[in-house]
Amino acid sequence: MQHIPLQDLYNKDNRYRAKLINSLSGFKSANVIGTCDNIGNTNLAIFSSVVHLGASPALVGFIMRPDTVPRDTLNNILLTKHYTINQVSSTFWQQAHQTSARYPPNHSEFSETDLSVSFIDGHQAPFVEQSLVKYAVVLKEIIPIASNNTQFVIGEITDILCQQSAIKADGYLDLESLNTVCVSSLDSYHITQHLGRLSYAKPETPLTPLTIDGERGTTQ
Repeated sequence: MQHIPLQDLYNKDNRYRAKLINSLSGFKSANVIGTCDNIGNTNLAIFSSVVHLGASPALVGFIMRPDTVPRDTLNNILLTKHYTINQVSSTFWQQAHQTSARYPPNHSEFSETDLSVSFIDGHQAPFVEQSLVKYAVVLKEIIPIASNNTQFVIGEITDILCQQSAIKADGYLDLESLNTVCVSSLDSYHITQHLGRLSYAKPETPLTPLTIDGERGTTQ
C-alpha cells in the first residue's frame, strides 16, 4: 500500500495530481449539458459532477469550475435559466468527451461532434438526440464555494425523456439496458455490470434479493 503525504502530492506535476485526486471519488456519471444563449446559439459540454439532490422537489446539482476562462455553459444558464442534462451512452462517448475541447463561442459543439439537436415545447435549451436518458432543468440557485472558487449549480427537473422499456413498475431506471457509461479520473470511460437489486435495509432483517423489476426473487 503506497502512502502519499499531502506535501508529496503537491510536489507532483499538476496534471498527475489532478488525475489522481479526481480518481479517488470513484466512478461518476457521464453527462453532457446542453444550453443556448438568448439568440439561439447552442452549446454542449461534458460534466462528471452531476448529483441527485432530492426527489420532491426534483433537484439536481453540478459543479462549475472557476471562471478563469470563458464558461459558455454557465453564461447561457444565467441568461436563459434553462439547460438539459443528457446521459452519455456507449454509442457516443467519444463525441461526448470531445465537447470538453475549447471551441470558440460561435462554434457549437453539436456541429463539431456531429451530435444531433432536439427540443421540446416550453424549454429553451437543446437536448442531445442520441441520449436515451435526458431531462430538462430550470435554474433554482447557484452557491459559490469559497474553498476553491467553484460554483454549485442547482436546478429543478421539469421534463424527463427516457426509453419506456427501461423504467420499471416501481420506478427503478435500468440504466445498464440503455448502455449508459460512467467515467473515472478525467478521461477514462466504462460500461457497467449489474450485480443485483436488494430489499430495503432494516435492522435485524436479512436482505432479500430482488429481480430487475423489483420483485422478490433471485438477483439478475
